Amino acid sequence: MNEQAIRFEVVAREGEARSGRLMTRRGVVETPVFMPVGTAGTVKGTRFEALESEELDARIILGNTYHLWLRPGTEVIRECGGLHKFIGWPRSLLTDSGGFQVWSLGALRKITEEGTEFRSHVDGGLRFLSPEVSMEVQAALGSDIVMVFDECAPGEATHEVARTSMELTSRWASRSRAAFDNLQRAGADTGRVEARDGLTGAQALFGIVQGASHLDLRRESLERTVEIGFDGYAIGGLSVGEEKPVMYACIEEIAPRMPAASPRYLMGVGTPEDLIEAVARGVDMFDCVLPTRNGRTGQAFTSKGKLNIKNARYGSDTRPLDEACVCSVCRRHSRAYLRHLYQAGEMLASILMTHHNLAFFLDTMRRVRQSIRSGDFTRFRREFLEGVSSGVE
Repeated sequence: MNEQAIRFEVVAREGEARSGRLMTRRGVVETPVFMPVGTAGTVKGTRFEALESEELDARIILGNTYHLWLRPGTEVIRECGGLHKFIGWPRSLLTDSGGFQVWSLGALRKITEEGTEFRSHVDGGLRFLSPEVSMEVQAALGSDIVMVFDECAPGEATHEVARTSMELTSRWASRSRAAFDNLQRAGADTGRVEARDGLTGAQALFGIVQGASHLDLRRESLERTVEIGFDGYAIGGLSVGEEKPVMYACIEEIAPRMPAASPRYLMGVGTPEDLIEAVARGVDMFDCVLPTRNGRTGQAFTSKGKLNIKNARYGSDTRPLDEACVCSVCRRHSRAYLRHLYQAGEMLASILMTHHNLAFFLDTMRRVRQSIRSGDFTRFRREFLEGVSSGVE
């Protein structure tokens, strides 16, 4: 295992909640961290300059193997020097394996031991994605953190279905590990940069724990994944239809059992409340499309809960989206103006709403880190959850 690709240290704890520093070849990422999602090489509705600004200061974002592989294609990105150079993002970047996107195709895909055959949503062509192909694509993308290729079972899957899926994920993890190691030995990652801070400049590989809502399968999946050995560990297959208490129970069961010296990543989750609750259960890393997706549909996340700017009652409301927020959108614009933009179909509405949502998520994680390091997370958690449940006026 390439133990020099990243370095991680926990600097403070309060209960299971932990704050740390994840060092990649492109800088330091303070944890717990929220990673904006840049599925197709763009965090929708915002520019990378804004993400790098002091206001947002996103240290790591996520890209998607499935979408980038299909369009513009591996060769284009490789010829452009890797994903960082292609999109103009100099900071850390994690790519997921494409497993979840393939799973979401439903009847359009066929899973076998070798991998997954499916019809491309871009051109309808027949494509095949396997652990080996996923590792090759992610090496070409040159991301700092690579995810193993996994199979996601739906949250309501029976024990038998979930076991079959979990065991397949375990076998695919072993194949991902072998293919990844071969590629790293060959120096195949396009995004290789000069070694710094004792890191080699190569890529890191994270394993994924599956098992649907069945805790015994989750524990077994974790044991198998740790036995293979990875630079970090992720919990996948949650927020796919199961009830919130079920999701929290899985996180509470698994996160504290993950290797303490490695970063813990909860994939595809979630609301601000979900992030706080998962931090309290020991998670370090998160990603979710909600800030950008909801921003494009007129929904803002605030310290008092969600606000739908389409509501007529905001037509002449001179207050900002969130009176407790100091982002540039809240400092400059009123609810009335944002509603006007949305009703008029102006693209600026989506841009401004997205910016506010990203600022809210990233600032929330900054406050989480500060509260853990000051020994005040329990109070912060209580007051934050009370606030978002109080309702927007």
